[in-house]
Amino acid sequence: MKNIRVFGGRSHPDLTQAICGHLGIQASPVNLLRFSNDNLYVRLEESVRGCDVFVVQTCVEPVQDHLFELFLLLDAARSASAGRITAVIPYYSYARSDKKDEPRISVAGRLIADLLETAGADRILTMTLHSPQVHAFFRVPADHLSALPVLAEALQSCHLDDAVVVAPDIGSAKRATHLARRLSLPVAAGNKRRIDDAHVEIDGIVGEITSANAIVIDDEIARGSSVIELLKLLRPRGVERAWVACTHGVFSGGGLRRLEEMPEIQEVIATDTVPVAPERRTSKLRIASVAPLFAEAIRRIHFEESVSSLFDPYDG
Repeated sequence: MKNIRVFGGRSHPDLTQAICGHLGIQASPVNLLRFSNDNLYVRLEESVRGCDVFVVQTCVEPVQDHLFELFLLLDAARSASAGRITAVIPYYSYARSDKKDEPRISVAGRLIADLLETAGADRILTMTLHSPQVHAFFRVPADHLSALPVLAEALQSCHLDDAVVVAPDIGSAKRATHLARRLSLPVAAGNKRRIDDAHVEIDGIVGEITSANAIVIDDEIARGSSVIELLKLLRPRGVERAWVACTHGVFSGGGLRRLEEMPEIQEVIATDTVPVAPERRTSKLRIASVAPLFAEAIRRIHFEESVSSLFDPYDG
């Protein structure tokens, strides 16, 4: 793998290092500065001429700074005559902006996809987009990985043979069904309506709750409102213990603390697509790494092998 270069932005250096560790290579050095006038400066400290370049940057706070930093990294690689440039975006946060459901708004998920191509991305590698249609926003080849194998393995270690997998809303039911099949468990889903960024309403459960143990699965947890409202509905249905699993543990607005205070929750399992600072972690949080998945996908892209064959049909 002499012709490969992996650069990382400042959003998640630990994940970049972990990916490179699984690839058996060193992360390529990059110089990132902010001038006194607030302009960003990017310089790749290693030749990329004719190389297969991968730029790792996840969309975490400050999202706009990290996105623009990613654009500059991609542009620097293109200007330096890289052979092919892949933007590795573990958490594509603007995937939530996927439709024009109000007048005079921007479909930001599509706009960011266009800007990535303009900046120099020849390919996109990401994980668990909020909605499937976002995949179609990319006009360059895009590989959409699933974290379900990692989450399923983590949940199997809990030995939950008697549990029901529950999704907070119908839109997540397909993902919940795939996880339930992997774990050989029944599945149910909530009927959710989002009121605003901080409030949701779940007014019913589709499917039978036949166990005192529940596995709540979601693609992303920010404030934790959906999980909390779902547990309020599950209590009168006999659920006494819950394990919460998600791909993107954003945990904004005190979300992780709010989940910690729920007596039913035994454990919160999130992947490392989003970094969680040590001071924000709680005793109920477990991080499952997706670095091996990204490393294998990068290896297959580099050697022109199939990426879709990484997962079986249960992955979604």
